Amino acid sequence: MTPNRASAPTRRLLVEERRRLIVEYVEKQGRATVEELARQFSTSAVTIRNDLESLARSSAIARSHGGALPATAPSSHDTPLNIKETRHHAQKLRIGQAAARLIEDGETVILDSGSTTVEIARQIRQQKFESLTVITNALNIALELSGLAHIRVMMLGGLLRETSYSLVGPDAEQALAKLSADKLFLGVDGLDPVVGVTTPDPLEASLNALMIRVSRETIAVFDASKLGQRSLSVITPVQQLHRVITDNSAEPKAVEALRAAGVDVMLV
Repeated sequence: MTPNRASAPTRRLLVEERRRLIVEYVEKQGRATVEELARQFSTSAVTIRNDLESLARSSAIARSHGGALPATAPSSHDTPLNIKETRHHAQKLRIGQAAARLIEDGETVILDSGSTTVEIARQIRQQKFESLTVITNALNIALELSGLAHIRVMMLGGLLRETSYSLVGPDAEQALAKLSADKLFLGVDGLDPVVGVTTPDPLEASLNALMIRVSRETIAVFDASKLGQRSLSVITPVQQLHRVITDNSAEPKAVEALRAAGVDVMLV
């Protein structure tokens, strides 16, 4: 019998991996005590308390007396990418798998920065392409795809945003303006059917808008918690999206609003 991943001995888990699993466990159970988590992850109560304090500071969970609760709904502030990756990980994995299946051999695709788009990169690694060109502004995505002979990675330059490992600004836009792509997989911080696709950072929004202009097809990828959320900077109205891929917990009214706007919605 294969042991439960969350019950693996602590020595087999990196700190970040254990903390990601703690967030998943708390979200699934609705709450968890320090003692419960210590048993689940075969570690000490002191270690778990340190984990919970770190996760609470990053708003990945909410601290309660003697344990933890799921975090409240995400706000429009710029959450660090390593924290975003702990949230809705199973859904992002399914979205990444569905998105990677849309990529055809010989294409040029743009992978925007984000916790969902990095899952697409991980899925690309597992597929057998004879030739593929990936344009990205994300350091972590470029690293995921490095060293693969059949994949050519084109990295945009620019100003580093430490919260997202992304490069933005005039240099990034100047490099991108000389390129064209078959498909863009656009990460989403917020998507409101009325307001449009949004992100907390104006420079990121400007680069994302250019990504849309140089791509034949724009596919927004996001977990359902982003639906109805709004951030500071508008990237594009939803009518400019060809397709969205999100998980099947998406609010039906929001899905219908997107379809009414002419957007193909894929639920996974």
